[in-house]
Amino acid sequence: MALKASGKVLDAMVRCGWRAQSTSAQLAAASQKSQPGIGYNFELTDQQKEFQATARKFAREEIVPLAPQYDKTGEYPVPLIKRAWELGLMNTHIPESCGGLGLTSFDSCLITEELAYGCTGVQTAIEANSLGQMPVIIAGNEEQQKKYLGRMTEEPMMCAYCVTEPGAGSDVAGLKTKAEKKGNEYIINGQKMWITNGGKANWYFLLARTNPDPKVSAGKAFTGFIVEANTPGIQLGRKELNMGQRCSDTRGIVFEDVRVPAENVLLEEGAGFKIAMGAFDKTRPPVAAGAVGLAQRALDEATKYSLERKTFGKPIAEHQAVSFMLAEMAMKVELARMAYQRSAWETDVGRRNTYFASIAKAYAGDIANQVATDAVQIFGGNGFNSEYPVEKLMRDAKIYQIYEGTAQIQRIVIAREHLGKFKV
Repeated sequence: MALKASGKVLDAMVRCGWRAQSTSAQLAAASQKSQPGIGYNFELTDQQKEFQATARKFAREEIVPLAPQYDKTGEYPVPLIKRAWELGLMNTHIPESCGGLGLTSFDSCLITEELAYGCTGVQTAIEANSLGQMPVIIAGNEEQQKKYLGRMTEEPMMCAYCVTEPGAGSDVAGLKTKAEKKGNEYIINGQKMWITNGGKANWYFLLARTNPDPKVSAGKAFTGFIVEANTPGIQLGRKELNMGQRCSDTRGIVFEDVRVPAENVLLEEGAGFKIAMGAFDKTRPPVAAGAVGLAQRALDEATKYSLERKTFGKPIAEHQAVSFMLAEMAMKVELARMAYQRSAWETDVGRRNTYFASIAKAYAGDIANQVATDAVQIFGGNGFNSEYPVEKLMRDAKIYQIYEGTAQIQRIVIAREHLGKFKV
């Protein structure tokens, strides 16, 4: 009951206009106006602390106890998703005009980190909504937004970002799914793969080739569509049995003569690639925040264990070999947190965020794997055993170097953005 009441408090705070207090740009402007020369402010607002506290309480009291069972069964965590929705911890970025809270990226990332601390499988299922919705948020017209985003504020439901294919993951320009216009609708044929929430989604954002000319640039060849999941011709594949984040629903989807009305095109024909890539600038900061949440959990578990486990007559935390490992882990977690917060801040002040978003995603994904691996090492033989929490963290961490752009793709993006500054 306390958590549910807290969710209502968060909603009331936003409805009453308190949201303005959490806008990073306004905070920075106010700070500089009152105290010239002061730049960054690392203090959270009261509202942000409330978001963080609510998500933290939910994650640690409700997600953590159930996470091992969901990991073993692979069952989709419907009760936890419904609970997150009730508390206002889902779909936080949906605009107020569509019935959402319209939170900033920074605010949403604070929530994401806490949810990931509990279980990144649960968090990924929730966060996949952000990725599916973002193209509609940045490119949808008023009617599309109210129809597809609005329904998600009325009841707990999922959507999915339907882009990756069996032969086109990082190489988005290599997509083979085609959409052919006939009258006032498009006929879509193709196959998608590794679609998070694919079997649970109410609707999809789908990217398909509308220009058959292979010489046409990616920026003009693809179109973004909103596709109702119950449209005839959509065939769901089996739920994939993955190494980690097992309760997340990931599967392939086949589109066979799927008819989509022209009114479901986002922006215009040929604009899909830019929309799909533009969404990543806004969704990679939360992915990085999720990786930080996992890393913080691994650090906490390893620290507690090191203070309890004794060798040679004292806690292993007092051995320099272990204390130095903990120090390195703590450094990485703190720096990764600052990286995602900087990238979220860049988004909130309206700047192009490609550079910082890729840095945050690449670094946080890497440190999640490093910190989780070190946590297993500190646990020793127990870390290799499924009765202890860190082996799950190690398995869950790997996907952060793969989905939403691999660690290698992030480096390509970072290098391109960095070198571009010198070529201007």
